Amino acid sequence: MQPRTGRTPVPTKNLGLEDSRTRFQIELEFVQCLANPNYLNFLAQQGCFEKPAFMNYLNYLRYWKEPAYSRYLIYPFCLHMLDLLQLPEFRAELARGHLCRYMDDQILLHWQHYMRKRATLLAKHVEELSGTLPTGNVSEANENP
Repeated sequence: MQPRTGRTPVPTKNLGLEDSRTRFQIELEFVQCLANPNYLNFLAQQGCFEKPAFMNYLNYLRYWKEPAYSRYLIYPFCLHMLDLLQLPEFRAELARGHLCRYMDDQILLHWQHYMRKRATLLAKHVEELSGTLPTGNVSEANENP
């Protein structure tokens, strides 16, 4: 039997509700750990990315990209990392460390400026919406055809 490479969770027989919930939580936590460049560096240095079973597991975890599952993610950047981990060149660079430091810096900069950028974009969007909406009373518009 060949390893499963699809994007949906492997159906598990004889798992109770509590076991299924625990499995969901473990996989959710692990997928989100992939957003941490230092953890990726650790995995690369331990040789995890050279093990076919581990790579099959990462491929299996790609089901988290589906909207039904991705809505539970707090760090959606982990999905991008999951895709990048499919590339052998990326996995090789992770063990060296310089790429991890660069990614860590970029993620930190993103979060430092995220709220300011988000507030600016939201204010601009509200301004655009208020400029297109009628300012008069709806009942007055209906009385004067």
